[in-house]
Amino acid sequence: MPKPKILVIDDDEPIRTQMKWALIQDYDLFLAKDGLEAVQIMKKEAPPLVTLDLGLPPTPEDTVEGIRVLEQILDIEPSTKVVVVTGNPDKSAALKAISLGAHDFFTKPIDLTELKAILKRACYVHSLERECQNLQKQVYQQFSDMVGSSSRMQEIFSTIKKVSTTDVPVLITGESGTGKELVARAIHSNSSRNTRPFIPINCGAIPENLLESELFGHEKGAFTGAHVQRKGKTELAKGGTLFLDEIGEMPLQLQVKLLRFLQDFKIERVGGREELELDVRVIAATNKDLKKQIEDGKFREDLYYRLAVVTLEMPALRERSSDTLLLARFFLQKFSNGAQKKLSAKSIEAINAYNWPGNVRELENKIRRAVTLAEDQTITPFDLGLGSEAEASVENGNDEQGLNMKKAVEDLEVRLIHAAILRNDRNISKAAEDLGLSRPTLYSLLKKYGITV
Repeated sequence: MPKPKILVIDDDEPIRTQMKWALIQDYDLFLAKDGLEAVQIMKKEAPPLVTLDLGLPPTPEDTVEGIRVLEQILDIEPSTKVVVVTGNPDKSAALKAISLGAHDFFTKPIDLTELKAILKRACYVHSLERECQNLQKQVYQQFSDMVGSSSRMQEIFSTIKKVSTTDVPVLITGESGTGKELVARAIHSNSSRNTRPFIPINCGAIPENLLESELFGHEKGAFTGAHVQRKGKTELAKGGTLFLDEIGEMPLQLQVKLLRFLQDFKIERVGGREELELDVRVIAATNKDLKKQIEDGKFREDLYYRLAVVTLEMPALRERSSDTLLLARFFLQKFSNGAQKKLSAKSIEAINAYNWPGNVRELENKIRRAVTLAEDQTITPFDLGLGSEAEASVENGNDEQGLNMKKAVEDLEVRLIHAAILRNDRNISKAAEDLGLSRPTLYSLLKKYGITV
Protein backbone atom coordinates (compact mmCIF):
# COMPACT_ATOMS: atom_id res chain seq x y z
CA MET A 1 0.00 0.00 0.00
CA PRO A 2 1.24 3.55 -0.73
CA LYS A 3 2.35 5.63 2.22
CA PRO A 4 -0.09 8.33 3.39
CA LYS A 5 0.93 11.84 2.40
CA ILE A 6 1.87 14.40 5.03
CA LEU A 7 2.74 18.08 4.71
CA VAL A 8 5.03 19.64 7.34
CA ILE A 9 4.79 23.45 7.54
CA ASP A 10 7.46 25.19 9.64
CA ASP A 11 9.68 28.21 9.03
CA ASP A 12 12.50 26.72 11.15
CA GLU A 13 14.80 24.66 8.88
CA PRO A 14 16.31 22.50 11.69
CA ILE A 15 12.80 21.51 12.80
CA ARG A 16 11.79 20.67 9.22
CA THR A 17 14.89 18.47 8.97
CA GLN A 18 14.14 16.80 12.31
CA MET A 19 10.55 16.10 11.19
CA LYS A 20 11.74 14.82 7.84
CA TRP A 21 14.01 12.13 9.32
CA ALA A 22 11.43 11.20 11.96
CA LEU A 23 8.55 10.69 9.50
CA ILE A 24 10.01 9.79 6.11
CA GLN A 25 9.88 6.04 6.72
CA ASP A 26 6.13 6.01 7.40
CA TYR A 27 4.88 8.87 5.20
CA ASP A 28 5.16 10.39 1.75
CA LEU A 29 6.62 13.66 3.01
CA PHE A 30 6.27 17.25 1.74
CA LEU A 31 7.92 20.28 3.38
CA ALA A 32 6.92 23.95 3.31
CA LYS A 33 8.60 26.93 4.97
CA ASP A 34 5.67 29.40 4.66
CA GLY A 35 1.98 29.70 3.88
CA LEU A 36 2.39 30.37 0.16
CA GLU A 37 4.45 27.23 -0.41
CA ALA A 38 2.09 25.20 1.81
CA VAL A 39 -1.02 26.21 -0.14
CA GLN A 40 0.64 25.36 -3.45
CA ILE A 41 1.54 21.86 -2.20
CA MET A 42 -1.92 21.44 -0.69
CA LYS A 43 -3.64 22.22 -4.01
CA LYS A 44 -1.34 19.91 -5.98
CA GLU A 45 -0.95 16.91 -3.61
CA ALA A 46 -3.99 17.12 -1.24
CA PRO A 47 -2.25 15.36 1.69
CA PRO A 48 -4.69 14.04 4.31
CA LEU A 49 -2.26 14.97 7.16
CA VAL A 50 -0.66 18.33 7.90
CA THR A 51 1.50 19.59 10.76
CA LEU A 52 1.27 23.37 10.99
CA ASP A 53 3.47 25.71 13.02
CA LEU A 54 1.22 28.62 14.00
CA GLY A 55 4.14 31.06 14.06
CA LEU A 56 4.81 31.61 10.36
CA PRO A 57 6.38 34.49 8.41
CA PRO A 58 5.84 37.35 7.83
CA THR A 59 4.72 37.54 11.51
CA PRO A 60 6.33 34.52 13.24
CA GLU A 61 5.97 36.23 16.62
CA ASP A 62 2.17 35.75 16.58
CA THR A 63 -0.36 33.24 15.20
CA VAL A 64 -2.14 35.43 12.63
CA GLU A 65 -0.48 33.86 9.59
CA GLY A 66 -0.73 30.33 10.99
CA ILE A 67 -4.48 30.68 11.57
CA ARG A 68 -4.91 32.12 8.07
CA VAL A 69 -3.05 29.15 6.53
CA LEU A 70 -5.18 26.73 8.60
CA GLU A 71 -8.36 28.27 7.16
CA GLN A 72 -6.94 28.09 3.62
CA ILE A 73 -6.04 24.41 4.03
CA LEU A 74 -9.51 23.52 5.30
CA ASP A 75 -11.11 25.54 2.51
CA ILE A 76 -9.13 23.50 -0.04
CA GLU A 77 -9.99 20.16 1.63
CA PRO A 78 -12.19 20.21 4.77
CA SER A 79 -11.40 16.57 5.63
CA THR A 80 -7.67 17.31 6.12
CA LYS A 81 -6.40 16.44 9.59
CA VAL A 82 -4.31 19.43 10.65
CA VAL A 83 -2.16 19.06 13.77
CA VAL A 84 -1.03 22.52 14.89
CA VAL A 85 2.29 23.21 16.59
CA THR A 86 2.73 26.03 19.07
CA GLY A 87 5.82 27.25 20.87
CA ASN A 88 3.72 29.17 23.39
CA PRO A 89 2.85 27.42 26.69
CA ASP A 90 -0.42 29.42 26.61
CA LYS A 91 -2.77 27.04 24.80
CA SER A 92 -5.38 29.66 23.83
CA ALA A 93 -4.08 29.96 20.25
CA ALA A 94 -4.06 26.17 19.83
CA LEU A 95 -7.60 25.93 21.20
CA LYS A 96 -8.70 28.64 18.78
CA ALA A 97 -7.22 26.57 15.95
CA ILE A 98 -9.14 23.52 17.21
CA SER A 99 -12.40 25.55 17.17
CA LEU A 100 -11.68 26.48 13.54
CA GLY A 101 -11.29 22.85 12.50
CA ALA A 102 -7.78 21.70 13.44
CA HIS A 103 -7.65 18.06 14.51
CA ASP A 104 -5.18 18.27 17.42
CA PHE A 105 -2.16 20.20 18.71
CA PHE A 106 1.16 19.72 20.46
CA THR A 107 3.68 22.13 21.94
CA LYS A 108 7.41 22.67 21.35
CA PRO A 109 9.92 21.25 22.04
CA ILE A 110 8.70 18.41 19.86
CA ASP A 111 8.38 14.99 21.47
CA LEU A 112 8.72 12.72 18.42
CA THR A 113 7.10 9.73 20.12
CA GLU A 114 4.05 11.84 21.04
CA LEU A 115 3.96 13.37 17.57
CA LYS A 116 4.01 9.98 15.84
CA ALA A 117 1.17 8.75 18.06
CA ILE A 118 -0.95 11.84 17.28
CA LEU A 119 -0.34 11.50 13.54
CA LYS A 120 -1.09 7.77 13.54
CA ARG A 121 -4.41 8.44 15.26
CA ALA A 122 -5.22 11.31 12.86
CA CYS A 123 -4.47 9.08 9.87
CA TYR A 124 -6.74 6.37 11.29
CA VAL A 125 -9.60 8.85 11.87
CA HIS A 126 -9.22 10.16 8.31
CA SER A 127 -9.40 6.64 6.88
CA LEU A 128 -12.50 5.87 8.97
CA GLU A 129 -14.21 9.03 7.70
CA ARG A 130 -13.42 8.11 4.09
CA GLU A 131 -14.79 4.60 4.67
CA CYS A 132 -17.93 6.09 6.25
CA GLN A 133 -18.42 8.38 3.24
CA ASN A 134 -18.15 5.38 0.90
CA LEU A 135 -20.72 3.47 2.95
CA GLN A 136 -23.04 6.49 2.92
CA LYS A 137 -22.77 6.64 -0.87
CA GLN A 138 -23.86 3.01 -1.03
CA VAL A 139 -26.91 3.87 1.09
CA TYR A 140 -28.23 6.53 -1.27
CA GLN A 141 -27.34 4.70 -4.48
CA GLN A 142 -29.94 2.10 -3.52
CA PHE A 143 -32.74 4.70 -3.67
CA SER A 144 -31.48 6.97 -6.43
CA ASP A 145 -31.97 10.58 -5.31
CA MET A 146 -32.96 9.56 -1.78
CA VAL A 147 -30.00 10.28 0.48
CA GLY A 148 -29.67 9.51 4.17
CA SER A 149 -27.68 7.52 6.69
CA SER A 150 -29.59 8.60 9.83
CA SER A 151 -31.63 6.05 11.76
CA ARG A 152 -34.88 7.81 10.73
CA MET A 153 -34.04 7.47 7.05
CA GLN A 154 -32.92 3.86 7.46
CA GLU A 155 -36.37 3.11 8.93
CA ILE A 156 -37.99 4.80 5.93
CA PHE A 157 -35.84 2.84 3.47
CA SER A 158 -36.81 -0.36 5.27
CA THR A 159 -40.52 0.53 5.07
CA ILE A 160 -40.19 1.34 1.36
CA LYS A 161 -38.73 -2.12 0.73
CA LYS A 162 -41.62 -3.77 2.58
CA VAL A 163 -44.52 -1.84 1.03
CA SER A 164 -43.00 -2.08 -2.47
CA THR A 165 -43.75 -5.80 -2.53
CA THR A 166 -47.49 -5.16 -2.00
CA ASP A 167 -50.24 -2.99 -3.50
CA VAL A 168 -51.51 -1.50 -0.22
CA PRO A 169 -52.31 2.24 -0.28
CA VAL A 170 -49.63 4.37 1.40
CA LEU A 171 -50.08 7.83 2.95
CA ILE A 172 -46.87 9.89 3.15
CA THR A 173 -46.93 12.80 5.60
CA GLY A 174 -44.42 15.51 6.44
CA GLU A 175 -43.53 19.17 5.99
CA SER A 176 -43.10 20.72 2.56
CA GLY A 177 -39.72 19.96 1.03
CA THR A 178 -39.04 16.73 2.94
CA GLY A 179 -39.13 14.50 -0.15
CA LYS A 180 -42.58 12.94 -0.11
CA GLU A 181 -42.74 12.54 -3.88
CA LEU A 182 -39.27 10.94 -3.89
CA VAL A 183 -40.59 8.31 -1.47
CA ALA A 184 -43.61 7.66 -3.69
CA ARG A 185 -41.35 7.26 -6.73
CA ALA A 186 -39.02 4.96 -4.77
CA ILE A 187 -41.96 2.72 -3.80
CA HIS A 188 -43.06 2.58 -7.44
CA SER A 189 -39.56 1.93 -8.84
CA ASN A 190 -38.95 -0.90 -6.35
CA SER A 191 -42.32 -2.54 -7.07
CA SER A 192 -43.45 -4.98 -9.76
CA ARG A 193 -45.23 -2.02 -11.40
CA ASN A 194 -41.96 -0.22 -12.23
CA THR A 195 -42.32 -0.78 -15.98
CA ARG A 196 -45.73 0.93 -15.97
CA PRO A 197 -46.47 4.67 -15.54
CA PHE A 198 -45.99 6.72 -12.37
CA ILE A 199 -48.58 9.49 -12.66
CA PRO A 200 -48.53 12.38 -10.15
CA ILE A 201 -51.33 14.90 -9.66
CA ASN A 202 -51.17 17.87 -7.29
CA CYS A 203 -54.63 18.17 -5.78
CA GLY A 204 -53.91 21.70 -4.54
CA ALA A 205 -52.61 23.13 -7.82
CA ILE A 206 -55.70 22.48 -9.98
CA PRO A 207 -58.92 24.58 -9.73
CA GLU A 208 -61.75 22.72 -8.01
CA ASN A 209 -64.01 22.79 -11.10
CA LEU A 210 -61.30 21.10 -13.21
CA LEU A 211 -59.93 18.60 -10.68
CA GLU A 212 -62.58 15.90 -11.31
CA SER A 213 -61.88 15.99 -15.04
CA GLU A 214 -58.10 15.86 -14.41
CA LEU A 215 -58.55 12.87 -12.13
CA PHE A 216 -61.17 10.82 -13.97
CA GLY A 217 -61.15 12.26 -17.50
CA HIS A 218 -64.11 13.51 -19.57
CA GLU A 219 -66.10 12.68 -22.68
CA LYS A 220 -66.42 14.96 -25.70
CA GLY A 221 -69.10 17.58 -25.02
CA ALA A 222 -69.23 16.90 -21.26
CA PHE A 223 -68.88 20.64 -20.59
CA THR A 224 -68.02 23.86 -22.40
CA GLY A 225 -64.58 23.50 -23.92
CA ALA A 226 -64.57 19.67 -23.86
CA HIS A 227 -63.99 19.33 -27.61
CA VAL A 228 -62.45 15.85 -27.44
CA GLN A 229 -62.49 12.84 -25.16
CA ARG A 230 -59.69 13.00 -22.59
CA LYS A 231 -58.31 10.33 -20.27
CA GLY A 232 -57.82 11.27 -16.62
CA LYS A 233 -54.79 10.65 -14.43
CA THR A 234 -56.30 7.47 -12.96
CA GLU A 235 -56.70 5.99 -16.44
CA LEU A 236 -53.21 7.10 -17.53
CA ALA A 237 -51.80 5.30 -14.47
CA LYS A 238 -53.34 1.97 -15.52
CA GLY A 239 -51.07 -0.88 -14.43
CA GLY A 240 -48.84 1.58 -12.57
CA THR A 241 -49.03 4.04 -9.66
CA LEU A 242 -51.23 7.11 -9.12
CA PHE A 243 -49.64 9.65 -6.77
CA LEU A 244 -52.12 12.06 -5.15
CA ASP A 245 -49.98 14.90 -3.85
CA GLU A 246 -51.45 17.42 -1.36
CA ILE A 247 -54.48 15.16 -0.84
CA GLY A 248 -55.56 17.39 2.05
CA GLU A 249 -56.49 20.09 -0.48
CA MET A 250 -59.07 17.89 -2.26
CA PRO A 251 -62.63 19.29 -1.98
CA LEU A 252 -65.15 17.18 -0.03
CA GLN A 253 -67.40 16.55 -3.05
CA LEU A 254 -64.53 14.96 -4.95
CA GLN A 255 -63.39 13.01 -1.88
CA VAL A 256 -66.65 11.02 -2.15
CA LYS A 257 -65.85 10.04 -5.75
CA LEU A 258 -62.28 9.14 -4.89
CA LEU A 259 -63.50 6.94 -2.03
CA ARG A 260 -65.85 5.16 -4.43
CA PHE A 261 -62.96 4.56 -6.83
CA LEU A 262 -60.77 3.14 -4.00
CA GLN A 263 -63.56 0.71 -3.08
CA ASP A 264 -63.95 -0.99 -6.46
CA PHE A 265 -61.32 0.67 -8.75
CA LYS A 266 -63.94 1.60 -11.32
CA ILE A 267 -64.44 5.07 -12.82
CA GLU A 268 -66.78 6.92 -15.13
CA ARG A 269 -65.36 9.80 -17.12
CA VAL A 270 -67.16 13.14 -16.61
CA GLY A 271 -70.15 13.12 -18.99
CA GLY A 272 -69.76 9.40 -19.62
CA ARG A 273 -71.89 6.37 -18.82
CA GLU A 274 -69.43 3.55 -19.33
CA GLU A 275 -67.68 2.11 -16.26
CA LEU A 276 -63.97 1.47 -16.68
CA GLU A 277 -62.18 -0.97 -14.38
CA LEU A 278 -58.58 -0.01 -13.64
CA ASP A 279 -55.62 -1.79 -12.06
CA VAL A 280 -53.91 1.10 -10.22
CA ARG A 281 -51.90 1.44 -7.04
CA VAL A 282 -52.64 4.64 -5.07
CA ILE A 283 -50.11 6.56 -2.99
CA ALA A 284 -51.11 9.87 -1.36
CA ALA A 285 -49.13 12.62 0.38
CA THR A 286 -49.92 15.66 2.50
CA ASN A 287 -48.24 18.30 4.64
CA LYS A 288 -51.49 18.84 6.57
CA ASP A 289 -52.73 17.16 9.77
CA LEU A 290 -55.54 15.08 8.26
CA LYS A 291 -56.86 13.98 11.66
CA LYS A 292 -57.32 17.65 12.58
CA GLN A 293 -59.03 18.22 9.22
CA ILE A 294 -61.38 15.30 9.98
CA GLU A 295 -62.30 16.98 13.29
CA ASP A 296 -62.92 20.24 11.42
CA GLY A 297 -65.13 18.49 8.85
CA LYS A 298 -62.71 19.19 5.97
CA PHE A 299 -61.64 15.60 5.27
CA ARG A 300 -63.63 12.38 5.24
CA GLU A 301 -62.67 9.89 7.93
CA ASP A 302 -63.56 6.88 5.75
CA LEU A 303 -61.32 8.19 2.94
CA TYR A 304 -58.48 8.71 5.43
CA TYR A 305 -58.57 5.07 6.53
CA ARG A 306 -58.72 3.93 2.89
CA LEU A 307 -55.57 5.90 2.07
CA ALA A 308 -53.63 5.35 5.31
CA VAL A 309 -53.31 1.57 5.29
CA VAL A 310 -49.61 2.28 5.78
CA THR A 311 -48.55 5.74 6.96
CA LEU A 312 -44.99 6.89 6.37
CA GLU A 313 -43.94 10.11 8.13
CA MET A 314 -41.03 12.01 6.58
CA PRO A 315 -38.83 13.79 9.14
CA ALA A 316 -37.91 17.45 8.79
CA LEU A 317 -34.24 18.03 7.90
CA ARG A 318 -33.59 19.53 11.35
CA GLU A 319 -34.70 16.16 12.82
CA ARG A 320 -32.09 14.29 10.78
CA SER A 321 -29.24 16.80 11.03
CA SER A 322 -26.60 14.09 10.61
CA ASP A 323 -27.77 13.79 6.98
CA THR A 324 -27.45 17.50 6.15
CA LEU A 325 -23.81 17.50 5.06
CA LEU A 326 -24.27 14.21 3.21
CA LEU A 327 -27.16 15.75 1.27
CA ALA A 328 -25.20 18.95 0.60
CA ARG A 329 -22.31 16.99 -0.93
CA PHE A 330 -24.72 14.84 -2.94
CA PHE A 331 -26.37 17.93 -4.46
CA LEU A 332 -22.96 19.54 -5.03
CA GLN A 333 -21.88 16.54 -7.06
CA LYS A 334 -25.24 16.49 -8.88
CA PHE A 335 -25.11 20.15 -9.98
CA SER A 336 -21.36 20.60 -10.54
CA ASN A 337 -21.30 18.66 -13.82
CA GLY A 338 -17.94 17.11 -13.02
CA ALA A 339 -16.35 20.44 -12.00
CA GLN A 340 -15.08 19.00 -8.67
CA LYS A 341 -16.39 21.88 -6.56
CA LYS A 342 -15.88 21.70 -2.77
CA LEU A 343 -17.47 23.18 0.33
CA SER A 344 -15.18 25.38 2.41
CA ALA A 345 -14.81 24.72 6.14
CA LYS A 346 -16.89 27.83 6.85
CA SER A 347 -19.59 26.62 4.46
CA ILE A 348 -19.76 23.29 6.28
CA GLU A 349 -20.06 25.16 9.58
CA ALA A 350 -22.83 27.40 8.17
CA ILE A 351 -24.74 24.41 6.73
CA ASN A 352 -24.60 22.58 10.07
CA ALA A 353 -25.65 25.68 12.03
CA TYR A 354 -28.65 26.61 9.85
CA ASN A 355 -32.12 25.33 10.82
CA TRP A 356 -33.37 24.57 7.24
CA PRO A 357 -37.04 25.58 7.57
CA GLY A 358 -37.53 24.69 3.88
CA ASN A 359 -36.06 21.22 4.47
CA VAL A 360 -34.27 19.23 1.75
CA ARG A 361 -35.78 21.33 -1.05
CA GLU A 362 -34.26 24.49 0.44
CA LEU A 363 -30.86 22.81 0.83
CA GLU A 364 -30.99 21.62 -2.79
CA ASN A 365 -31.81 25.13 -4.02
CA LYS A 366 -29.04 26.69 -1.90
CA ILE A 367 -26.47 24.31 -3.39
CA ARG A 368 -27.74 24.94 -6.92
CA ARG A 369 -27.43 28.69 -6.29
CA ALA A 370 -23.91 28.27 -4.93
CA VAL A 371 -22.71 26.23 -7.92
CA THR A 372 -24.08 28.98 -10.19
CA LEU A 373 -22.57 31.92 -8.28
CA ALA A 374 -19.23 30.53 -7.05
CA GLU A 375 -16.28 32.20 -8.74
CA ASP A 376 -13.87 29.31 -8.09
CA GLN A 377 -13.89 25.68 -7.05
CA THR A 378 -14.52 26.38 -3.36
CA ILE A 379 -18.09 27.16 -2.23
CA THR A 380 -18.30 29.93 0.40
CA PRO A 381 -21.17 30.72 2.82
CA PHE A 382 -21.99 33.76 0.66
CA ASP A 383 -22.33 31.58 -2.43
CA LEU A 384 -24.87 29.57 -0.40
CA GLY A 385 -26.68 32.66 0.82
CA LEU A 386 -25.85 31.74 4.43
CA GLY A 387 -23.35 34.49 5.29
CA SER A 388 -24.34 37.28 7.68
CA GLU A 389 -24.57 40.86 6.45
CA ALA A 390 -21.67 41.83 8.70
CA GLU A 391 -19.42 39.16 7.19
CA ALA A 392 -20.51 40.14 3.69
CA SER A 393 -19.51 43.73 4.41
CA VAL A 394 -16.05 42.65 5.55
CA GLU A 395 -15.69 40.25 2.61
CA ASN A 396 -16.49 43.03 0.14
CA GLY A 397 -14.35 45.62 1.89
CA ASN A 398 -17.34 47.81 2.70
CA ASP A 399 -16.49 48.59 6.31
CA GLU A 400 -17.59 52.20 5.71
CA GLN A 401 -21.21 50.96 5.54
CA GLY A 402 -21.56 50.91 9.31
CA LEU A 403 -20.22 47.49 10.26
CA ASN A 404 -21.20 46.80 13.86
CA MET A 405 -18.27 44.92 15.42
CA LYS A 406 -20.29 43.81 18.45
CA LYS A 407 -23.00 42.35 16.19
CA ALA A 408 -20.38 40.58 14.04
CA VAL A 409 -18.79 38.98 17.12
CA GLU A 410 -22.19 37.89 18.44
CA ASP A 411 -23.12 36.36 15.06
CA LEU A 412 -19.85 34.44 15.03
CA GLU A 413 -20.38 33.18 18.60
CA VAL A 414 -23.90 31.96 17.79
CA ARG A 415 -22.71 30.07 14.70
CA LEU A 416 -19.78 28.46 16.54
CA ILE A 417 -22.07 27.38 19.40
CA HIS A 418 -24.67 25.92 17.00
CA ALA A 419 -21.95 24.05 15.08
CA ALA A 420 -20.36 22.64 18.26
CA ILE A 421 -23.73 21.46 19.59
CA LEU A 422 -24.53 19.69 16.33
CA ARG A 423 -21.05 18.15 16.08
CA ASN A 424 -21.44 16.68 19.55
CA ASP A 425 -25.03 15.42 19.16
CA ARG A 426 -26.37 18.11 21.53
CA ASN A 427 -24.15 16.97 24.42
CA ILE A 428 -23.50 20.23 26.30
CA SER A 429 -20.43 18.96 28.17
CA LYS A 430 -18.73 17.81 24.97
CA ALA A 431 -19.76 20.98 23.11
CA ALA A 432 -18.28 23.13 25.89
CA GLU A 433 -15.04 21.15 25.75
CA ASP A 434 -15.04 21.48 21.95
CA LEU A 435 -15.34 25.27 22.25
CA GLY A 436 -12.73 25.52 25.03
CA LEU A 437 -15.36 26.76 27.49
CA SER A 438 -16.64 25.62 30.86
CA ARG A 439 -20.16 24.19 31.09
CA PRO A 440 -21.45 27.20 33.11
CA THR A 441 -20.00 29.62 30.52
CA LEU A 442 -21.66 27.76 27.65
CA TYR A 443 -24.99 27.64 29.52
CA SER A 444 -24.68 31.39 30.08
CA LEU A 445 -24.14 31.95 26.33
CA LEU A 446 -27.08 29.68 25.47
CA LYS A 447 -29.30 31.77 27.73
CA LYS A 448 -27.87 35.05 26.36
CA TYR A 449 -28.63 34.15 22.75
CA GLY A 450 -31.84 32.20 23.40
CA ILE A 451 -30.43 29.00 21.93
CA THR A 452 -32.44 25.88 22.77
CA VAL A 453 -30.88 22.42 22.74
